[in-house]
Amino acid sequence: MTQTSDNVTWLTQEAYDKLRSELEYLSGPARTEIATKIAAAREEGDLRENGGYHAAKEEQGKQELRVRQLTQLLEHAKVGEAPAESGVVAPGMVVTIAFDGDEDDTVTFLLASREYAGDDIETYSPQSPLGSGVNGKKVGEDAQYELPNGKLASVKILEATPYQA
Repeated sequence: MTQTSDNVTWLTQEAYDKLRSELEYLSGPARTEIATKIAAAREEGDLRENGGYHAAKEEQGKQELRVRQLTQLLEHAKVGEAPAESGVVAPGMVVTIAFDGDEDDTVTFLLASREYAGDDIETYSPQSPLGSGVNGKKVGEDAQYELPNGKLASVKILEATPYQA
């Protein structure tokens, strides 16, 4: 479960542990691996035309950015329980909605931070227009949110269940 407000991110223990493991890997073994790649590429000679060196340096930059993101996220994290199956939409819930009252046109997504989700389900942030529109609504209720063009869209909440990784 993830909910960000006032620079605090709420995580389940499982999500916290997963992110902590990723940070430990990136801060330790992954740093050693990329340093080895850079050293090997440096030994190949002229760095201006060394594609392997530049690729390794770019990979190192992305890795260090991820380390900083995870460090900041975990420093401000509060660990809590996954949401209860209450029928109320909240971060950490899998939500099924129908657009404009057409119960055949449905979308199912996880309401959570991208840090929490896997590749198996589409994820919407609680701060996104759709996420903030459905957050706190009960199954059976209608919700509105603003589209990028400024118009309002309406959806009906069909289902809200806790996410099971």
